[in-house]
Amino acid sequence: MPKKTLKEHAINREWCKGCGICVHFCPKDVLELDELDKVVAARPEDCICCMLCEIRCPDLAIEVVTEEEETPQEASGS
Repeated sequence: MPKKTLKEHAINREWCKGCGICVHFCPKDVLELDELDKVVAARPEDCICCMLCEIRCPDLAIEVVTEEEETPQEASGS
């Protein structure tokens, strides 16, 4: 199965109400609320693409955009 890697966190700041649910559920502490109580990806390099933030957001304000990487086995056809 191809491994997912993060391209970006697509955050609609107009839709974000600053509830903090995505921040709370992120297992790697990637997300934070800024001074305006809007979510930001403070540490995107730590994201494991679990999609919990996207799934839990009640306002659909965050999308985890990924791309799939081929593993060495898949690339060789094994």
